[in-house]
Amino acid sequence: MNYHQYYPIDVVNGPGTRATLFVSGCEHQCRGCYNQSTWDVRSGHPFDKAMEDRIIADLNDKRIVRRGLSLSGGDPLLPANLEVVLALVKRVKVECPTKDIWLWTGYVLDELSEQQRAVLAYLDVLVDGKFEQSLADPSLQFRGSSNQIIRLL
Repeated sequence: MNYHQYYPIDVVNGPGTRATLFVSGCEHQCRGCYNQSTWDVRSGHPFDKAMEDRIIADLNDKRIVRRGLSLSGGDPLLPANLEVVLALVKRVKVECPTKDIWLWTGYVLDELSEQQRAVLAYLDVLVDGKFEQSLADPSLQFRGSSNQIIRLL
């Protein structure tokens, strides 16, 4: 898996101060997407053990307390990303048990594959649904269009 951007301190993508990882690769390619540079699965940087270790260290940092991890993209539930995303969320839950995990996907909950659903067991919040430009609403919190649903898991 590749990632496009990592923000060790983020206050936009979920509640509180967070660490946020934008993965590469998205097959939805929603019209009006603000993150088109993440669509190509080969874009960005290889996600390696060092980056995974950095995320864990940042989540456990006592100087800048983070509420949790946010995963966006691209699409973390893109089949090509699933193995690495699943390993990451499992590790976060073991090594950072007080942190919550939010994940944004263009897929819809009812249509997720068995492999995609395996990731859900480690999430606290799933924001699902493609961005729909005709339903865009800048007043919405933590989502871009009104069809997207914030699901507490």
